[in-house]
Amino acid sequence: MTMGSRIGLIAGSGRFPIIFAEKAAQKGYLVYAVGYHGETAPELAGHVFAMETLYIGQIKRLLTFFKKNRITEVVMAGAISKTNAISQIRPDIKAMALIAGMRHDTHDDRVLRAFAGMLEKEGILVRASTFLLPELLAEAGCWTRQKPKKDEIPDMILGFNIAMAIGHLDIGQCVVVSGGSVLAVEAIDGTDSTILRGGRLSKNGAVVAKVCKPIQDFRFDVPAVGVQTIRTMNEAGARVLVIEAGRSMVFDRQEMIDLADRCKITVMAINDATDLEKLR
Repeated sequence: MTMGSRIGLIAGSGRFPIIFAEKAAQKGYLVYAVGYHGETAPELAGHVFAMETLYIGQIKRLLTFFKKNRITEVVMAGAISKTNAISQIRPDIKAMALIAGMRHDTHDDRVLRAFAGMLEKEGILVRASTFLLPELLAEAGCWTRQKPKKDEIPDMILGFNIAMAIGHLDIGQCVVVSGGSVLAVEAIDGTDSTILRGGRLSKNGAVVAKVCKPIQDFRFDVPAVGVQTIRTMNEAGARVLVIEAGRSMVFDRQEMIDLADRCKITVMAINDATDLEKLR
C-alpha cells in the first residue's frame, strides 16, 4: 500500500465506520464512503475524503460513485437496521435483479454474500471489516474485577451454546438467559432491544451471550460490544456478558471495562464453552 491508496467504505450505523475511517486515514488511505439515509452518522463526512449518501437499494448509484473514484476495494462497516431496511428501501433495477436472484432466500448473510458477489463482478473486492483493526478483536479472559459466580456459570454455558445454535440458523447473535431458561433471542430488533426484553423477564440478574455466527463471513456484520452494551445491560439488570474471543469486536474497551466495574457487571471472552466448564 502506498500513500494515497484508495479504499471504499459502505457505512451503516454506529461508531465503527468512523473508527475504520480514522484508522484507514492514519495508514495513508483515502476513504471514499457511501452512507445511508437514516442510518449513517452525518459526522462520518468529516472523517473521509468523499462521501455520498444513498437510500438502501440504490446499487447503481453506489457503483457509479465507486467507479468514478477508481475504487477497487471496499469494506462494509456498521449495522443496517432491518426495520429501516424494510421501510426505507428504494430498489433500483440492479437491486431488484439481485433480490430476484435470491429466490426468496433472504437471510442476512446470504443477501450480503450475493451483494458482495455482485460488487466483485463489477471489479470491486470486498475485504474483511477488521483487516486494518485487528486490535479490536476480543482477547480471551475475564476483563473485569467482578468474576463469574459459581451459580452464573451454568447460565453462561447455556447462553453461549444457544447463541451459537441460533447463529448457525442465521437468526441472530445474542441471547439472554437466567436460571436455566432462555428469556430473549435476538431477531429483527437487535441486541439492545433483546437485552432489555430479557431483563424485564429476569428476577435475579441475567446473562447476556453474544457470539459470531458459525457461518459468519467476516466481511459483514462481525458482532460488536462496547460502552452502550454495558449501559443497556445495567438498565436491564443483567449481570454477566459473555462473548467469543477472537471473533467479536470491542469498541472503547477500557471505557467499557471501567463502566462494567462501576456497575459490577462481569465481562468475559471465551474461545468455547469448555473455557467455562473449567470454572465449575
